[in-house]
Amino acid sequence: MNARPADKLSIALAQLNPTVGDVAGNADKVRRARATAAAEGADLIIFPELFIAGYPPEDLVLKPAFQAACRSAVEALARATADNGPAVLVGAPWLEDGKLYNSFLLLNGGRITAARHKVDLPNYGVFDEKRVFVPGPMPGPITLRGVRIGVPVCEDIWGPDVVECVAETGGEILLVPNGSPYWREKTQVRLNIAVARVVESGLPLVYLNMVGGQDELVFDGASFGLNADRSFAFQLPAFREAVVTTKWVREGGTWRCLPGENAMIEEADEADYAACVLGLRDYVDKNGFKGVVFGLSGGVDSALCAAMAVDALGPARVRAVMLPYRYTSQDSLEDAAQVAQALGIQYDTVPISAPVEGFEAALKPLFAGTNRDITEENLQSRARGTILMAISNKFGLMVVTTGNKSEMSAGYATLYGDMNGGFNPIKDLYKTQVFRLCRLRNTWRPVGALGPSGAVIPERVIVKPPTAELRENQKDQDTLPPYDVLDAILERLVEREQPIADIVAEGFERETVMRVDRMLNLAEYKRRQAAPGVKVTLRNFGRDRRYPIVNKFRDPGTPLPAPDETVSALAKAKSEAFDF
Repeated sequence: MNARPADKLSIALAQLNPTVGDVAGNADKVRRARATAAAEGADLIIFPELFIAGYPPEDLVLKPAFQAACRSAVEALARATADNGPAVLVGAPWLEDGKLYNSFLLLNGGRITAARHKVDLPNYGVFDEKRVFVPGPMPGPITLRGVRIGVPVCEDIWGPDVVECVAETGGEILLVPNGSPYWREKTQVRLNIAVARVVESGLPLVYLNMVGGQDELVFDGASFGLNADRSFAFQLPAFREAVVTTKWVREGGTWRCLPGENAMIEEADEADYAACVLGLRDYVDKNGFKGVVFGLSGGVDSALCAAMAVDALGPARVRAVMLPYRYTSQDSLEDAAQVAQALGIQYDTVPISAPVEGFEAALKPLFAGTNRDITEENLQSRARGTILMAISNKFGLMVVTTGNKSEMSAGYATLYGDMNGGFNPIKDLYKTQVFRLCRLRNTWRPVGALGPSGAVIPERVIVKPPTAELRENQKDQDTLPPYDVLDAILERLVEREQPIADIVAEGFERETVMRVDRMLNLAEYKRRQAAPGVKVTLRNFGRDRRYPIVNKFRDPGTPLPAPDETVSALAKAKSEAFDF
């Protein structure tokens, strides 16, 4: 590498979207980004956490063949740095003396010149790194072109100790690679953590985050830099890839980043919508699906999913199917058609009368002497699910399921029916937020969206009372509390884990709170069989909130089962837990 004055340094940031397990593809992204950085005169390019493996690799990282593939890719990238181009800081799983680390490696001059291992392994919420990695020793800085650079990895800056060690051993700049997943208001949390480390250490800090979807997680990028005086140096965009070269100068013994890009990033509902779109796009594309198909009912949930799907994939890859039965209203038929037309997607109608009546005829001898109930209603939903799965099989399209978090919480969904599907973009959105995002999308189009501008969801879809249309004049509110009440209670039960007594003390009716708590507990078995979906709240179902299905505990504010209540009685209660 050509010599340069020690008081200047150019650092390129690769805010990129890796794919878990695609070692060759991720390494190729490193090569292409490095070429871009070289053209911009960078001395160093840095990549996000575990970039070569993709993040989070979970138990895949325990496979010796995968570990070897990652090491081989890093060694090949190291050899390529013999061309006097930029040095590379890249993350990979690294086996050393029989111990597997979450590591960051400096590649320079044709070889691996330094390695630092993540110290603080997160083991909460969506993270379980202690399951697969060994914590590294406290790290000192690495030296490049005479500059002492600290590389605390992600969680290492959430407490003071690692950064303190870097500062005490002569660190001058903090470059922090991250695999930090999105949830609402996460941006401010990260900034507060970064500011605290800058204040304590007196060092400038670069927060580099990956971008992209991985199963239920979305990484939003939104990388930024802070100078030692806590002033913003730059802000990269959220939910989009970027390779940006930053310029650093030493002033009075302290490194300072010259002013750079200051992107506006999405916040609140806009950020949630963008996260759902990115999560759906990457799930479909990284798994190799041609496109998606789903039931378009004329209701608000499927309309929002339709808009997200088109924004993610473009109208040519999205197919909607109306599956009417005798309870389907004319309004629903018209509204679904209008949504499809506004979005420019293929729209088919497949009546379900014949299969539903066929099921009923086949079951008639077994059901003789019984009354019609939710069993017959569920046949409608399950017929629809079967038809959608057949279309999926025939045309290679993934079924998008469209249930919201309110429904998933209360069990207001049908196993093997409307819960059928490969992915659910709105799984972690409460119903009240579904309404808000519909209105938002009618007035705003995300950057990079492939769908049309303007109103795409008719006002009538948003304002009409929600209904499953499985019987005459059915409304969701016949079974559930009003959604504004239900969602407020669920947010307290799920996100905050508040005791029932505390929720009641906030002014909610005790009977309603106890009823919602019962629905939440009884529906756990359904959630275990639900499709994955984008995480946008603090606690999603699945990675964050892992409750046992067999579970007799209830909040003391809830009546406990009688001592002689049998297992069969509990099973019956579960089977009747709003299985629509």
